[in-house]
Amino acid sequence: MHATLTIGDAPMRIPDVVAVARGAAVELSAGALDRIRRSRQVVDDKLLAEEPTYGLNRGLGHNKDRKIPNDELTQFSLRMLRAHEGGLGPPLNADVVRAAMLARVAGIAQGGAGASPAMAETLVAMLNAGVTPEVPSIGSVGAGDLSLMASIGLVAIGEGTADCGGERMAGAEALRTAGITPFVLGPKDGLTLMSANGISVGHAALVAARAQQAAELADVAAALSLEAVGANISVVDAAVGAAKPFQGQIVAATHMRALLDGSYLHAHTFSSVQEALSFRVVPQVHGALREVLTFAVSAVETELNAATDNPLVTQDGRIVHNGNFEPLVMAVAFDALRVALAHAGQLSDRRMSHLWSALFESPHAFASGRRLDGLKLRYPAAARFTDLRHLAAPATLDVPPLDVGVEDHASGAPLSVSKTDTAVGILEDILIVEILLARDLLAGREQPAQLGGGTHALLGEVELVITGLGPDAHPARVHAALKEALCHVDPAD
Repeated sequence: MHATLTIGDAPMRIPDVVAVARGAAVELSAGALDRIRRSRQVVDDKLLAEEPTYGLNRGLGHNKDRKIPNDELTQFSLRMLRAHEGGLGPPLNADVVRAAMLARVAGIAQGGAGASPAMAETLVAMLNAGVTPEVPSIGSVGAGDLSLMASIGLVAIGEGTADCGGERMAGAEALRTAGITPFVLGPKDGLTLMSANGISVGHAALVAARAQQAAELADVAAALSLEAVGANISVVDAAVGAAKPFQGQIVAATHMRALLDGSYLHAHTFSSVQEALSFRVVPQVHGALREVLTFAVSAVETELNAATDNPLVTQDGRIVHNGNFEPLVMAVAFDALRVALAHAGQLSDRRMSHLWSALFESPHAFASGRRLDGLKLRYPAAARFTDLRHLAAPATLDVPPLDVGVEDHASGAPLSVSKTDTAVGILEDILIVEILLARDLLAGREQPAQLGGGTHALLGEVELVITGLGPDAHPARVHAALKEALCHVDPAD
């Protein structure tokens, strides 16, 4: 059972998003509620002064300078939500939608949105009651997730469609079932509900957490392959990292040394002074993945704790028109992350070629009755690497000008993040096959090798999963079960 997350007292971190996406409850701190009330008062004061303000008393997009009569402001908020809701594709997973709702509440809690306090309280109540809006997967270009966030906003006011208790129903019915009073829109509230990048940022937090674990698994797979082929472990010597101190490289090598602690390789007589590059540069390549991932995590957490509304309510009582709604740093970070993931996958694919050769040279590898799941999955792994390689192309440069040329730049953040999510899954697929192929080779030895503590524990988990599936389990079923067992993200990580 996760503890309740308090929003507003401390910076939000990626594990917080993972926990709430999986069902943890949330609450707003007294300080957050005070900031929200004060920022709303600024909006109300500007409205009384009739100061021209985008999305409040002026239109949207190319209608940015069209005056909205005071008696139409509330209806204007409602029309915004209804007009922008209209995405395509299958619904997003519930965990992504919950992460998006949390990201929007966190942004409102910064005090820059000018939101009505009841807006944040309604979203919090929906999270805690398990009311999850149905949100299409396609519709945002990454300059505010307008159409997708509008789907969330409509449920908050008692429209749209939602899941409640595992049942799909109308938004009004979902709120009624959960005992939540629908939020009543005020001036600017429609824009505030939909203008942030909740989908992009919330999803990015979940993907970053998954990528962190994939980086750890990549180290484990490489360490096991080192043992399977009897490779020189000088590549993870601490002196190497000290000589070129990229933190990611140091962390990767340190992790692998810990995995290989107690391994026979420490006393092994090596047949060559050094190995193929796919073994030799593991700390450097896995280190690059960690360096880019650190950049991506920093970008996500900056977005989570930022006020990204346009217009922005400042602490000194001004309303400032701006472009904080564009998460380009995060989008570019995830473009770069896919390149780093592809390099890690390429190394794994190359190591599998060496494992394959060694397997066919082993006199006992094909003994009767032995499972050879890795051998059978080698070609599918190669196909997966091809997929991974093609996903490395950037997603942030291809959004065309929109809305009569006014909206002539966008980050492409939702596509960048979703492609990265797919890329992490493919890397996991490849690494699982490498682990199975290394297992095939190690199991075919006449005398069992003394493995490191970490790699021994991994193989123990692998054997437990395979044994539980029975002797006739198809290799694809073995692969799926191992992926489920080895690629679970713990919110406490």
